[in-house]
Parts: sequence; structure tokens; C-alpha cells
Amino acid sequence: MAPSTRLRKVRAMRLGMLLVCVCGLVLGTREAIAGEPTLVVNVWPGVAPGEPSGIGAETSVVGRPGENPTTTRIGDVTQPTLSVFRPAEGIANGTAVVICPGGAYSILAWDKEGTEIAEWLNTLGITGIVLKYRVPRRPNDAKGEPPLCALQDAQRALRLVRSKASEWKLDEAKIGLLGFSAGGHLAAWASTNHNSLSYPAIDAVDKLSGRPDFTVLIYPAYLVTPDNTALTPLITVNQQTPPAFLAHAYDDGVPADNSVQYFLALKRAQVNAELHIYPSGGHGYGMRPSQHTVSSWPKRLEEWLRARSWVK
Repeated sequence: MAPSTRLRKVRAMRLGMLLVCVCGLVLGTREAIAGEPTLVVNVWPGVAPGEPSGIGAETSVVGRPGENPTTTRIGDVTQPTLSVFRPAEGIANGTAVVICPGGAYSILAWDKEGTEIAEWLNTLGITGIVLKYRVPRRPNDAKGEPPLCALQDAQRALRLVRSKASEWKLDEAKIGLLGFSAGGHLAAWASTNHNSLSYPAIDAVDKLSGRPDFTVLIYPAYLVTPDNTALTPLITVNQQTPPAFLAHAYDDGVPADNSVQYFLALKRAQVNAELHIYPSGGHGYGMRPSQHTVSSWPKRLEEWLRARSWVK
């Protein structure tokens, strides 16, 4: 074989190996960034109201002994953010949902009740936006009351998303709020207190509406009085309260009365609502599948969103 021919073959082999390596790197990168947001923005232009709190650096813990699948728990949050997950351009419909993970106002169940929900919403053409609100409760919080800083973060987050509607290709009239457990309480709290600010106005963003166009509450907590017969004074439903979808399990340690009482209050105010109480499923399942029928709540929610034209 002529030297020039051998040289060409060697070069071709090296080029082929290089292409294989490059392709492997690209595929590896795609896998590594799966589940990552399109962008992350700060909720506040500077330090959040009342911070710094002196609670230390933010923490992130993946899983607990014997936990499968694992949950990432974020704690000691002092800088609230919005993690934006955008759907594919071909199916994006302009609807957005701000997601409030649960965690007893102590931590945030970041993936199970946050990023996994955002990615599912993307399949419906909805922009999923996970709110990292401040936890845990601060030392100066009123005993027995939910932390005010969380409400401040949620109120600012809704207005901030509305201010980004044009830039993020969203419909200003199709911005919802979804929460789990304590995050469900936060979503209901913000939905029933949208006409007042819980912090001093900062800029033009705070002049925008903080009313979500719809609310989704999944096993919400802390909404009812100790006897479970009425909503707490913080949750005041009226005709301006957004329509809501609610789902709860009968055997949940956080009583289903939280969802039932909110639904009944909406009904009395003649606000559209849909309530599902499932026989079993417990608490804190997110949208992860199980043998319980409560795992079908995402499908029911999709149907509700389609029926009301938030999903085409």
C-alpha cells in the first residue's frame, strides 16, 4: 500500500474516533442537563424584605436513609428565585404556572413537588416556574402563624412573572399558581390576599396584578381551624378569588378538610372549582405513580385545564 494511501486511512480513522468522542460528549451533556431550568431569576432586585436573617448558607440534601426514589430537600433559603422551565416552541400555549413546593415551611421538596411538576406541565405546553421561597420560619415569625416572608415571595413572584409576559411569550391572563402541602397553603394564601401587598412596594413590578388566574391545591395544609370546620382568618374567599382545582387523599394525615372547606367557600362565593377526594394515598406523593388512585390527579387536572381553555 502506498504511503499516501496509508496516511489517508489513518487520518480517516482518527477523524471517525474524534466524531464518536464528540457525539458522546454532546449526548452526555444533554443527559446531564435534563431537568435543568431554561433560566433562573431572582425574585427580588436586591435583598429580600427582612433579610439577612442570619440563618446561614442555603442547604440541599438528596434523599434520606431507605428513601426510593429520593427527594431533594432545600433549606435555609434567603435568596428566593424563580426557575423557569419552558415548553418546546411548537407546543407552547402562553399559559404559565408558578409552583410552590411543600415542606412544612421548613424545607422545600424541590424535585418531587417542584421541578418534576414543571417538566410535566411543559408536556401540556405550559411554562412551569418553580418558586424557591424563603424557609424555614424566622425567629421573629408569630407563633402558630405561617411565615410572612413566604407570602411576600409568592406575591412578588406572581407580579414578576406577569411583568415578564412579553419577554417570556406568556399570556398575562393565563398565569396560575400551584402548591403542595405547605406550598398549597401558600398558594391559597396568595390567591385570597392578592389585593394587598405584604411588603412595601419597590418598583413598577409591584403595580401589576398579583391575582393568579387559577389556583391548583394538592393536599394543602394549614387552611382550616383546629376543629376542621372552617377556613382560618388568613384565608378569606370572595368572588374575586381565582377558580381552583383541589386534590386530596381521604387517609392523608393532613386532613382532607383543608381542601373540602376551601372548595365549599369557593362554592358559596360562586367561584368555579373542582374537588377530588381519593380513598387512599397518604401525603407527600407529588405526581409520582403509585398503586393508589390518587396518582391519577394529574390527568384530572389536565382535563380541568383543557375544559377551561388554559390548555388547548
